[in-house]
Amino acid sequence: MESLLIFVNIILAVILIIVILLQRSEGGALGLGVSQDNFTSARSVGTFLTKFTSIIATLFIICSIAIVAISRDELRETQSVLEKEEEENSNLPQIPKSE
Repeated sequence: MESLLIFVNIILAVILIIVILLQRSEGGALGLGVSQDNFTSARSVGTFLTKFTSIIATLFIICSIAIVAISRDELRETQSVLEKEEEENSNLPQIPKSE
């Protein structure tokens, strides 16, 4: 289950990167602003990409939280390092104490 969620999370991350790169820059720093001729068409595409980005980002966050929750449950079943060390030492022959 965890490997499936990791795979889905990677796919969502790639889609999120592509969608963010497809969006038009709204800042004028690079000079790539929208001209007045295609303002309405660019605006409708922009709103679609914005909504799609927010949906993909929400799914990505939910999937990431699910991966953490599943991995924490698996970690709780294991022992700590000190408990493992004590078990290993208990299997070794004990040195008799001198009186």
